[in-house]
Amino acid sequence: MNSVRMDTWLWAARFFKTRTLAKRACELGRVESNGQAAKPARDVRIGDKLKITNEGGDFRVEVLFVSETRGPASVAQTLYCETQASRELRQKLADERRASRQFETLPLGRPSKRDRRQIIRFRGRG
Repeated sequence: MNSVRMDTWLWAARFFKTRTLAKRACELGRVESNGQAAKPARDVRIGDKLKITNEGGDFRVEVLFVSETRGPASVAQTLYCETQASRELRQKLADERRASRQFETLPLGRPSKRDRRQIIRFRGRG
């Protein structure tokens, strides 16, 4: 097997939970292959450089193996090699998110009737 569909490989490598989500990400332009937007049916080959954006962050990876089957996470991680710069950037963003939580003030209880009305007005529903 020399190549496999993009959405199938993204699913097998566990970047997305379902092939449908992988296909949708490709259609929305969240996946690039060798600097070009990737369609779901595009072939993935060994040595391709991919840029993948999902809820986990931005990944820049090089394809090491191709697979059509989804296996355990330990096997899925052997399908690609993430670049060091990508890993550092994701770690930096995670640290920033963690640090910003310290300064976030949450309400102590349920909102009052007045607060709830302000929330509804703010969201543009009333």
